[in-house]
Amino acid sequence: QVQLVESGGGLVQAGGSLRLSCAPSRRTPSLYVMGWFRQAPGKEREFVAAITWSGELPYYADSVKGRFTISRDPAKTTLYLQMNSLKPEDTAVYYCAAAYSLGVDLVSGKGYNYWGQGTQVTVSS
Repeated sequence: QVQLVESGGGLVQAGGSLRLSCAPSRRTPSLYVMGWFRQAPGKEREFVAAITWSGELPYYADSVKGRFTISRDPAKTTLYLQMNSLKPEDTAVYYCAAAYSLGVDLVSGKGYNYWGQGTQVTVSS
């Protein structure tokens, strides 16, 4: 079974940067879209960003727009999330998700076929 493996999380001071990476553990069907979600303690999972595998339609949550950049490397089947100007409220476990079917809701998370185990991002004030 395909799993997504995230890396790049850690502890950083407010204003700092981190880059998250995500890659599948094995070959997958052709992907349609990949995205990032996060979940802070005591809160529901929320959408962060998504991008179609063709590179079109990068889409961001308002809370990260202008600070985070989602990108992908098709040759490596790897998804990235560059996070700049980090704030304490960005502290969460970040999850990567991927979908090969068209019936996916980018924001709610419904329809994604694969999910990662998550990587912790902690931003200190």
